[in-house]
Amino acid sequence: MKNVFRLAAMILPIAIIALFFVSSCEGPRGPAGADGQDGVDGVDANETCKQCHNPLSVDKIQAEYEFSKHSWGEAAFEEAGNTTCTPCHADRAFRYVVENNVPATFTLNATTQKYSNNYVTVAGESLGLIDCATCHSSLHTAYTDTDFVFTNTAAVSMTMWKGAKSINLTQDGGVSNLCVKCHQPRPLTKASLTDKVTTDADSLRFNGDVLDYAGLASAPADTFWYNYDLSRNVIFPSYRTHVHYGVVGAVYAGTGGVEFAGTEAYNSSTHTTVASCPDCHMADVYQRGGGHTFFMRGTDVELGLTSSTTWNFNGCNVSGCHSAAPISATSTTKWSTPRANQKTKLNTLAAKLNALGGGTKILHVNTDPVTNLWYGMTTDNYDGYLDIYDPSTNATGAWRNPNPSSSWTTAQKNTNNALPDFPSLTKRDMGAMINFQFALREYSLGIHNTTYTNALLTNTIALYP
Repeated sequence: MKNVFRLAAMILPIAIIALFFVSSCEGPRGPAGADGQDGVDGVDANETCKQCHNPLSVDKIQAEYEFSKHSWGEAAFEEAGNTTCTPCHADRAFRYVVENNVPATFTLNATTQKYSNNYVTVAGESLGLIDCATCHSSLHTAYTDTDFVFTNTAAVSMTMWKGAKSINLTQDGGVSNLCVKCHQPRPLTKASLTDKVTTDADSLRFNGDVLDYAGLASAPADTFWYNYDLSRNVIFPSYRTHVHYGVVGAVYAGTGGVEFAGTEAYNSSTHTTVASCPDCHMADVYQRGGGHTFFMRGTDVELGLTSSTTWNFNGCNVSGCHSAAPISATSTTKWSTPRANQKTKLNTLAAKLNALGGGTKILHVNTDPVTNLWYGMTTDNYDGYLDIYDPSTNATGAWRNPNPSSSWTTAQKNTNNALPDFPSLTKRDMGAMINFQFALREYSLGIHNTTYTNALLTNTIALYP
């Protein structure tokens, strides 16, 4: 240990002397050298997000969209996995049919002799909540304004006509075609009932083909539904014999109803060629309406029409539309009068149809303003369904279901059998039911296309004594 201390005592002075020697060798600092070569500029940071994702743009749109039925409606969950319904109820399914140009045609199977609707998605694309990318399918690709192009602006081939006819609303770059792609009627199809096929003629009647509305209009006196001879029918009335909920696209375009001959011509209001869906439904926000809420109502958006319902007229009262004579809820010529007229005609046609039941209504009444989307649009609050018994959807139905399901229990079948037969219908009656649904379920009491819905109702009512 002593040797270690002795060695350290010898090394330490030597190290200090060496350090002093090295330090003392540095001379005075010379002049600064020439600048080195500049480096290559780095890549610019990505600041494009802020152009959209800020309080005045995307943040505002997201807040509005939360109030939209596209956002909080349950259809995307309810129909998930259903390849026939999700093209209009789920994000991925909608984009699939657009990207793959899926036709709205019906194909006859040579083996089964049954028609099938080709406008379907595939199982792996039958999901997804409707969101920004549903309508703007190029989002987050170029990170420029081109990201906001619409998923579809092309003419819409209509499934109700097996793709034989299209709707093409060209104003504002065809943006309304994006809406009509989903907001269109579904076809009424002939029954596809193998258990009732006993002859070749049965195969033709029960082949699932689309009902031709022109055939109803051209022969209104012919019998359509024979309640006394079920073997002669092509469609069996049920609670859900209807044109679905998207008739507004066809009504707005001035087409799609059963166009009986009459005193009123089947023309369209100015809206059809001058305005677009966003002009009215995406106007500047007022209360809970406008913008990406897509609502016209300022209040009561989840309820039917009430005395407290307010409206967003911002889209109406702009230059080129009604700015010279602004519209409000108290306006008569352009608002309250045409709406009151349509409500009166809906009530009149409903009475004509219900008279077929000999004292029992054939139209279904729903007095719940939440579940009846058309609450307040008729005096008795019809919803467009038929009051035919179904244990799951209309357990209190007044009329016997002529085509009970084999899955029904004995008790349910007994309940059904105790009810009266649904009355026979002429083609006039069937067409009248369709036109009633069209004029009711376009939601606006005629404002979308006053001229067309007035013609449908007026000419149909005139067929009845």
